[in-house]
Amino acid sequence: MAKKTKRQILGMILPSSSPLHDRDVTRGMLLAIIVGVIAGLGAVVFRYLIGLFHHIGFDGGASVLGGMGPYYIILIPAAGGLIVGPLIYFFAREAKGHGVPEVMIAVAKNGGVIRARVALVKILASAVTIGTGGSVGREGPIVQIGATFGSVISQRLKLSNEWCRTLVACGAAGGISATFNAPIAGVFFALEIILGSFSTRYFSVVVVSSVVAAVMSHAFFPDTANLQVEQYGLNSPYEIPLYAVLGVLAALVGIAFIIILYFFEDSFDRFKFPEWLKPVLGGLGVGVLGLYSIDLMGVGYGALEQAARGELVMGAAIILLLLKVLATSVTIGSGGSGGVFAPSLFIGAMLGAAFGALANMMFPGVAGPPGAYVLVGMAAVFTSTARAPITAVVILFELTRDYGIVLPLMFAVVISTVVSQLLYKESIYTKKMRRKGVEPPSDKPTDALENVKVEDFMTRDFQTVLSSISHAGLTKWFQVSKQRGLVLLDMDGKLDGMVTLSDLERALREGKKDFTAGDIATHQLITAYP
Repeated sequence: MAKKTKRQILGMILPSSSPLHDRDVTRGMLLAIIVGVIAGLGAVVFRYLIGLFHHIGFDGGASVLGGMGPYYIILIPAAGGLIVGPLIYFFAREAKGHGVPEVMIAVAKNGGVIRARVALVKILASAVTIGTGGSVGREGPIVQIGATFGSVISQRLKLSNEWCRTLVACGAAGGISATFNAPIAGVFFALEIILGSFSTRYFSVVVVSSVVAAVMSHAFFPDTANLQVEQYGLNSPYEIPLYAVLGVLAALVGIAFIIILYFFEDSFDRFKFPEWLKPVLGGLGVGVLGLYSIDLMGVGYGALEQAARGELVMGAAIILLLLKVLATSVTIGSGGSGGVFAPSLFIGAMLGAAFGALANMMFPGVAGPPGAYVLVGMAAVFTSTARAPITAVVILFELTRDYGIVLPLMFAVVISTVVSQLLYKESIYTKKMRRKGVEPPSDKPTDALENVKVEDFMTRDFQTVLSSISHAGLTKWFQVSKQRGLVLLDMDGKLDGMVTLSDLERALREGKKDFTAGDIATHQLITAYP
């Protein structure tokens, strides 16, 4: 028994070219622009806050704790953890961790609904974590911040869940676009990871939001590539097998990163210690690791660019790879706030640097410069952790503005994707979703009504009649109620079955006389839950 007519139901399923639909598209574009502006400005504020807390933490810390010599940096991330822990624990638990899985859960489970306070807590907690040396990236927080703005706008305007999810994706795309100066990668990140769908109904509004966010970011920061590297290309056709090996290694490293990160997260969860103080312990761990290399703290673009220029020796690259996995796992596992996108790129860069150095030693006439393997390693490890091959390829193009490396890049990314999917089912994002009992998004074709719930169409305002009513009385009930089905109750008022207009018409055609509603009703009912 549905409240909506057949025409209304079809109108929900089939594309519409009506003026109402056109107005919806126009409204969507305007909202995408608004979300893009806010996400872009959010990214700008976020970067300024990171710089502010870095100045307070390290420059101020050096002057206050100068008597400790270089060891003062051990205390800076711990001090940051002392701020971040209570901030997250008492105000918004969703701000803990790397942010992207929380947005995916909101899209898949809650129709895109995210609490407004998450944006404020996330931007402060992540800025403190990164600014004081936490080994995480900017992209996860700004994705969650932008997505929260999109969700809040949708909630304030009382839009449908479909529009809410779309605006969440717009905010996520805008966050990536503004953070990396990568509007194309922002679009693919939102579609490939957040929504899990490349449907054209999302594409246009997500593109608009991503472009607007990039424009807002460019107004405050120079429009240059984030990584200043040489132009690389395929050195020799015989080099392709080397990139295949790199793709396999990247898959293994990415899987190891996922396993280690969640091992530390589980270990900190089991550790009997006040939860709001655990980030302090993580900060101390990161500070100790930072004594080896300051590039292990924060985003670490300095070592990444050094590797891309071919300036890292193999041993140093391997050590930085291992320590970065440990530093990021400790930061996030203890309850710090920040993304895993940039750490994945860093880990991939170190893998590529070590592999490139080894390849040049073993195949000097075939292997290209180590910097080329660095770029490919970045994309290959990221796609192993995130299972987003298109985003991985595009983000490298936009970070480096180098399209010459496209052939080995795409080849290694595909190898990494296939191997990682064969060996480990979950991505670094979907693993957390499944742990919370939420099914990750999928791009597989689905039935149009798959996401429509029974409660969206059911009615609790229905007519009931006694099973003992005569066929004449039943006929009058159908005429009065204008319904095609009536619920039957027994003499005790309990559900006895249902009788439909078709049941009555069939009985009359068959020449039945003096029957009751109960005689022609269906008593073994098929039931469904809201």
